[in-house]
Amino acid sequence: MLFTPGIATGRRAVIFCCAIAIIFSLLPEARARPVRHRRPTPFSIALEPFMLARSIVHRAPRILAATAIAPIKVAYYAPRRLRPRPPRGAEEFNEADEESDVKPIRVAYSTSGRTKTAPTRAEEYDQEQEQEQENGRIEQRGDRPTVSGSQAVLRNGVAYAPTGAPQSVKNAIWAANSLRRKPYVWGGGHGTFYDRGYDCSGTVSFALHGAGLLNSPMPSSDFMRYGERGRGRWMTIYSRNGHTFAVIAGLRLDTTDLGRGGDVGPRWYAYGRDTSGFIARHPAAL
Repeated sequence: MLFTPGIATGRRAVIFCCAIAIIFSLLPEARARPVRHRRPTPFSIALEPFMLARSIVHRAPRILAATAIAPIKVAYYAPRRLRPRPPRGAEEFNEADEESDVKPIRVAYSTSGRTKTAPTRAEEYDQEQEQEQENGRIEQRGDRPTVSGSQAVLRNGVAYAPTGAPQSVKNAIWAANSLRRKPYVWGGGHGTFYDRGYDCSGTVSFALHGAGLLNSPMPSSDFMRYGERGRGRWMTIYSRNGHTFAVIAGLRLDTTDLGRGGDVGPRWYAYGRDTSGFIARHPAAL
């Protein structure tokens, strides 16, 4: 039997068309058939602690593997509540909240330097009270007030002579007390011991005259050669050209008020002053 190429090709085409027809005839029936689902079978998986990163990077270099599996450190800012700042003083504290672990910060600062100025009247009164407590109570009042001890006490502008001082020192203090309300007058107390006002050397001359140590008033330049050189035990006179003051039993007799910065007249002061440029002299034996 001879094989004909045309007949073989036709048969193949017929067979292919029949297969296509069968597939299309079965396709709607397959779509209409309900799909049945099986229940999931329970199973368990053994978990290992964070080994996924190692399995992923096991082929990577060691430094990259160590970086991948290393714990991650996260830094964050925890806000804290600050208390109101106290007023300025020797030191300040910034306290953190009680729930925070931050320790309190101690801040220390120094105050600006201030030059020493003359004390106020209240400070003078405090000094007078302390001085009075140290030396004892006042024993006598009036024109000749005294206080026990060897140090004079200033109270309300009046100097109290110490009972342990020589009589001439007491007389000088009591005489100067009578001038404490007199005004400052340039040249006052030089023509006569008794004047309406006094300057610095006139005030010191009046006190020494009351002590029986001076017969006539002296100017400031003459006090630079008065008595003996240096400071005395009870009385010291400080002189220079243009000004003179005295320290008697610890109190300063002066016409210059350092607090006001001017001449106010004869007054007692419980604090000293700078003696630079002054010459110190004192009566003999005092």
